Formats: sequence, structure tokens, C-alpha cells
Amino acid sequence: MHDMRNYLLLAGCLFAGVLLGQPVKPVYPIPTKEQLAWHEKEFYLFIHFGPNTFTDKEWGEGNEDPSVFNPTALDCEQWARIAKQAGARGIILTAKHHDGFCLWPSKQSTHTVRESKWMNGKGDVVKALSDACRKTGLEMGVYISPWDRNHPQYGTPAYNDVYIASMKELLTQYGKFFELWWDGANGEGPNGKKQVYDFKRFEDSAFKWQKQLVIFSDIGPGARWCGNENGTINHTNWNLLDTAGFKRGQGGPPTDTLNRGNVNGKHWIPAEADVSIRPGWFYHAKEDSKVKSPETLFNLYLRSVGNGGNFLLNVPPDRTGRIHPADSAALVGFGKLRTTAFSKDLLQNASISSIAAPGKKIPALNDHNIQTYWVSPQQNSSLLVKLPAKTAINTLVLEEMIAYGQRVSAFTIEAFDGQAFQTVFTGTTIGRKKIASFPLQETDQLRITIQQAKAVPVLRSISAYQVK
Repeated sequence: MHDMRNYLLLAGCLFAGVLLGQPVKPVYPIPTKEQLAWHEKEFYLFIHFGPNTFTDKEWGEGNEDPSVFNPTALDCEQWARIAKQAGARGIILTAKHHDGFCLWPSKQSTHTVRESKWMNGKGDVVKALSDACRKTGLEMGVYISPWDRNHPQYGTPAYNDVYIASMKELLTQYGKFFELWWDGANGEGPNGKKQVYDFKRFEDSAFKWQKQLVIFSDIGPGARWCGNENGTINHTNWNLLDTAGFKRGQGGPPTDTLNRGNVNGKHWIPAEADVSIRPGWFYHAKEDSKVKSPETLFNLYLRSVGNGGNFLLNVPPDRTGRIHPADSAALVGFGKLRTTAFSKDLLQNASISSIAAPGKKIPALNDHNIQTYWVSPQQNSSLLVKLPAKTAINTLVLEEMIAYGQRVSAFTIEAFDGQAFQTVFTGTTIGRKKIASFPLQETDQLRITIQQAKAVPVLRSISAYQVK
């Protein structure tokens, strides 16, 4: 189903171009069908869960007694229900963090749920979450730390085989995942040595078992770290990245490059913004009063998805194995804020036309169909939006048809004040989505001018809102 949906998305894009009689020459690099589907997810949850939940640590040492892992009422269906209520499209689980503890009964380790007291060693968190996601209609991803502070072979060539065998267990036994998440942590193991990771083999192996994976890391290849853990992406954000000479972890691209991308980057590697709903990544009771508010989460959404990237929000379950009520309330509140803000498109009945072809309506731009789009007749172009009556607007959402590449590098939004057009927003990139916020305007006309682009702009949507 996942592959078919991606295929239909891409096929629909091509069909729309033929239908409108506007063949489009792509501006390379362009996203794969898997990356296109990833872009559409926008927002999903991260789940940090393991021995650290019970030892009150952020980074475990790997020498924990496995029996400390003992959730009293694990409920992955509760995680999935809350994720769904918040509007998340999926969940990524820390199947193995740096302490080496596996949330599934791995045959490659003796530091797993099998050695814990939980469910008398018969439990499997990965399976429980996989089943819950399938039941709820969410997609699932996995984080598998290459660093392992427990495994005796870490720091030797043999460990690369162990890591690949661990990945095989996860990628062949629990169904399809949409994302595989790698961070660059590379510390010492129990023998005091660091591992030389064979990421080329890791990548080849992962794709062999699940070719549809979007692999996240400092240098992708599917998606990139945004350069911070604040959940924000720069207002200038290219989905493109140069990776030659860079590595994962230390030796990765500079953080400002990760946050902005490369304007002429050779690879399509879009930004994912990760942040925790709490100060820490794992659950700590002392942080129950420090959960981010729905308003803070909404602002982070505007500064991540609203700048063309994806938003990965960590929500750590507590020691019962459930999402704490404080986190649940914040998530549900965030979901309601987002639904309220973007439920009524004020341009639904507006007329949109190109200033180069006045009076000729462009229905593709406000039909809310992601498969239709408008191709500008020229590189620098202006669109005129006429509303049936004066309307209070403070947010405009613009979307490029990124299946043909990312093009726009400078644009302005103007509102007509009854006598003249006044500039209300000056922007750079658009990409998959740009949420442009500005002071409230009472207007019946808007003008969008694309001042710079790599090639003729190709837009698929323009919508307007009054966000309170």
C-alpha cells in the first residue's frame, strides 16, 4: 500500500502536467517517491524508552541490570491513540539506544527485554508498537544506535557484523518502516575502544531488507539532521545537501549548513527537526511540570514544517509504559490548535490569476489537490489573488511542486490596503511548504511576486488563514 500510494502520487504529478498542457523540465536533484511520501507526513513522534526511563539517566552506561526495565502497564496502543489525536502520521521508536539495551529479544545481545523481569522475559516492545501502529493507521520507524556500551565485541571489526544482524532482525520481523534513524554518537564500549562503523555496509544491508526506507543522519541519504535539537529550521531551507568529504557524527557538515541546506547541493536530502516535549529525551518525574505547552509546540511546527521540513517530536513514556497525562494534554492541545488554525482556507472562493495573463483563473492553486499545479510562464512572476470580500488574513501557506525540484529563492507577499499594495512578508525559499505569518490584514487582494528562482516556478497550492 505504501509503495502504491507513492507511485500514484508521482504518477498523478506527471498526469496533471500533461492534463494542463504544461510539460515541466525537472530541476535536479529531485526527491524519490519515498522522499515525496516522507515530505507529506510533516509531523510524527519520537519515543525514547528503555533502562534510562527507570534509572533517571539520559545516557546509560550499558552496565545496567536488565531487570531495571520493568514497565508496569505498557500500552503502545495508548501511544498510538495519542499520536493520532495530535495529528502525527507515525512513530519512531528507540529500539536500541547507546546503552545497547534492545527493546526486542535480539539474538545478538544478552542486554534485552528477554533478560528483564518485564513479562517474565517474554515481552517485545517493538512488536507491541508495530501492532499498535498497524491497528491505528500510523506508520512506524526505528532508531538503532550504532554505539553500544554493552556489547563485548563493540570496538572490534566483528561488531559491524553484529550491528547488521541486529538490523536484520528489526527489518525482517516487524513489517515495513518508513524511516531508519541514525545519530552520529560514537563513544567507547566496555573494552574502552571506539568502533569504526562500516556505514556503507549498514546502508546497503538496510536497503536490501527494506528498499523503501528513508534513512536519517547528518548526511542522509534520505533525510538530514537540521543541525540543532530545538525543533527549528532556518527560514531559508534548501532540501539539497552536498555530502562529499563529510561523515556522520563528528566530521558532519557544519550546523548552519544542516539548518539551511546547500542552494546548489548535489543530493535531495531534506531537513528533519527533532526536539523533545520535555527538557530531557527520556522520562524524568521531576520534569512533569516542564512539558512544552500546546502553544510552544505550535510555534515549533511553524518554524519546522512551516520552513519546508518535517517535525519529529519526542514524547517519552513514563515508568508505567504509558504517555504521562501532562504530555498527552499538551499533544492533544497542539493537535487542536493546528486543526483550528488551518481548517478554513480563506482563499477557497478566491480567484487566482497570473499578472502575465490577467483574468485567466488558475484553479490548481486553491483546489486542495496535491496532484495539480501551476507552471509559471516566466522565471520572475506575479500572482494576483482576489477575494469575494475584505477578509482578515495573517497567514499565507505556499507550496512548490517539489516532484520537479526546488526552485524559488526570493518572493514577496503584498496586501492591498484600499489604495495601494503594501509588502507584508519577504521570503526566500518555499520548498514543500512555507507558512508565512504577518500582522493581520483586512484585504480583498493579495499579490505574490516571485523575484528569484532557479527556473520557472512550479506551485501546487496557495492558501490563507487567520491564525489566532
